[in-house]
Amino acid sequence: MDAAVSTVSVGLPSVLRGLAEGNSRVEVAGSTLGAVLDALAERYPGLERRLRDERGGLRRYVNFYVDGEECRRLDGPATPLRDGAEVVVIPSVAGG
Repeated sequence: MDAAVSTVSVGLPSVLRGLAEGNSRVEVAGSTLGAVLDALAERYPGLERRLRDERGGLRRYVNFYVDGEECRRLDGPATPLRDGAEVVVIPSVAGG
């Protein structure tokens, strides 16, 4: 089996949609979560700083779910994605 590039659906919360031309869902190509984030950054550069830190790591207070599982419990940015996978981005909410 080769490492074919998958088409992945990325769900964006309302707080990030303004950085993605108002889209709540975006389809991008990528075989890993990191590759999908690269594709998002290329298409919507404003999303990059909100999703990854200055070293390219996942932002601490943003959760990424791959087919319903939190990616940090999987392989983080190296999490492999199947064709048709769903990635959901959920920023943590602080209150007090």
